[in-house]
Amino acid sequence: MKKILIIEDDPAILAGLEETLKAEHFEVTGVQNGEMGYEKAIKDKFDLIILDLILPDVNGIDICKNIRSKGISTPILMLTSRKEEMDKVLGLELGADDYVTKPFSVKELVARVKALLRRQSELIKDIEEYSFGDIYVNFKSHDVRRKDKDIQISTMELKILKYLVIREGEVIERNKLLDEVWGYENFPSTRTVDNFILSLRKKIEDDPSKPTHLLTVFGAGYKFVK
Repeated sequence: MKKILIIEDDPAILAGLEETLKAEHFEVTGVQNGEMGYEKAIKDKFDLIILDLILPDVNGIDICKNIRSKGISTPILMLTSRKEEMDKVLGLELGADDYVTKPFSVKELVARVKALLRRQSELIKDIEEYSFGDIYVNFKSHDVRRKDKDIQISTMELKILKYLVIREGEVIERNKLLDEVWGYENFPSTRTVDNFILSLRKKIEDDPSKPTHLLTVFGAGYKFVK
């Protein structure tokens, strides 16, 4: 049974999520306190973490960043009531794998949870190491370096990069990325893909505003060029 940690200070939302996910046969641990949730995240083993962005004691982004700094790659799904794209992108840059904006439908959240868990266990296995420009990637060990300096990269960002690298030169539509990397079938959001590509460019491109590896093919999608 997959174990899920929920860090959410709103008791009604927390109770609803616990009930819903338990009905889906997940083992759920709910915590209303950010600091306590962080301690559980780094001490206990979970398959997925649902983390509220706004918490009364510790900012959700700080919790996410600190979890990743410990080398923990557990998928993190952020819950946010903020609609500004920069907040969402910031969360992704600090290690979140996906986000849901409040108010959200329970059906959508469950679909995203299942997609993250499924993709976590279905990493493409036909490439382990890859280098381009001044970037070195070990997909197996989750090690990414630029000029021998470690780069913090989320599990989902690594999956996207791997998917595009394996299909070097091929134009990949946003919907195809959503289907095959995220596994979304009912709730596609191409803006999600754009946010992750933007975040990746900031980490691997010399000039993110003029990318040379992760290219946009206008009206079609994205492609990777070594």
